[in-house]
Amino acid sequence: MNAPAQIQWSEKRFGPETQHWLPRNPGTTLDHIPGEDGLPVLGTTLDQLRDYPGFARRMVAKYGRVYRSNSFGGRSVALHGPEANELVMFDRDKIFSSEQGWGPVLNLLFPRGLMLMDFEKHRADRKTLSVAFKPEPMRHYADSLNAGIKDRVARWSGKTFAFYPAIKELTLDLAATSFLGIPWGPEADKVNKAFVDMVQASIGIVRVPLPFTAMGRGAKGRAYLVDYFGRMVPERREGAGEDIFSQICRARDENGDYLSADAIVDHMNFLMMAAHDTITSSVTSLVWMLAKHPEWQDRLREEMLAVAPAGEGVGHNSLGELELTEWAFKESLRLIPPVPTFPRRALRDFEYGGYRIPAGTSVGVSPAVTHMMEEHWPDPEKFDPMRFSPEEVRGRHKYAWVPFGGGAHMCLGLHFAYMQAKIFFHHVVTTHRIVVAEGYDPEWKILPIPRPKDGLVVTFEPIA
Repeated sequence: MNAPAQIQWSEKRFGPETQHWLPRNPGTTLDHIPGEDGLPVLGTTLDQLRDYPGFARRMVAKYGRVYRSNSFGGRSVALHGPEANELVMFDRDKIFSSEQGWGPVLNLLFPRGLMLMDFEKHRADRKTLSVAFKPEPMRHYADSLNAGIKDRVARWSGKTFAFYPAIKELTLDLAATSFLGIPWGPEADKVNKAFVDMVQASIGIVRVPLPFTAMGRGAKGRAYLVDYFGRMVPERREGAGEDIFSQICRARDENGDYLSADAIVDHMNFLMMAAHDTITSSVTSLVWMLAKHPEWQDRLREEMLAVAPAGEGVGHNSLGELELTEWAFKESLRLIPPVPTFPRRALRDFEYGGYRIPAGTSVGVSPAVTHMMEEHWPDPEKFDPMRFSPEEVRGRHKYAWVPFGGGAHMCLGLHFAYMQAKIFFHHVVTTHRIVVAEGYDPEWKILPIPRPKDGLVVTFEPIA
């Protein structure tokens, strides 16, 4: 086995304010854990990027639910199963750092975002930001989502098109209105391009912002948004806007103080990224599942029409009535979780699965693996929304389904995601049938966030 190259901690590589991060351990400290180091320098990185679920299944079959691999710059340990998810996500003993887990991937692009904070600082900022997701603001967002989605679905009506790029464009436009309170147009297009460049850079092989690289474009996008958001903070703080950006600009912490402009900029960058990319993937997943299972389109349509007329959308107060729709969305998130793996850094030694794992170890848990474990999900490849009926959920391990994470770092915007998905599918399913060509089975690229490689070609057939 080759010894992996050691990461050199530096501001150039990871950005400022990272000197408190624990460096990765020397490679030999994980020799007692079974696994593979892969190719020289690249390790197992390409295998994971090519087919992460397949790679993880092969490793579990060969080594068990605790194994080491060498990817993305060094050795790490993967822990699989609901018990591992609970240990790491609930983190009762504050062993695991989310900041230092996600930081090597995101810190140059989305530093000091909520997911890149730990413990008390995370708790305080999360509480301050939560004001933007209270019932009154959410009602306003629902109105905005209904208007934007209704308009776009009408444009897609009767057409055969690549769904993923279309919904990505719509989701970015909806984020511009709901999150930023800016109209669609050239300004929103510039903001959207900056976010796309930043997300692409997050998994670039080159990890320094050199010209003509993905990281170089991502760093340029971040610089644009830092300036864009920073200039707007004072006017939004004095205004009465109902968008998420305005809500956060006016939010006060436990001491009655506003967040600093720099903190608001960092949080908005991260929230926009987290919102638009994951909801794009999640909605695409359910579109694919409904296209494969048209009988479920019929069942959801019946439920939806009992809540609101076809094509009129559904208001915030009625979202809870779309029970089957929520179960279907949850089942699609089980089959294709929008975040396939969650990285952490161990701050102290700990034991799991019969192994002692030292401080400084990069640790990962995986919804993509846990969601397909047959002991928790019989016939796991089957699309069956009834898995999420109350009687089925009651007997299942709480951490067997974790598409939104868990514990203190549970996704702050998960209710926004449910709302956007329910509103979207009400507009689509009550007025159209989602159809794909016979025998069609697109290949999916899973990392960093799942997407169909060909864009998912569908037809929205109007219902007469």
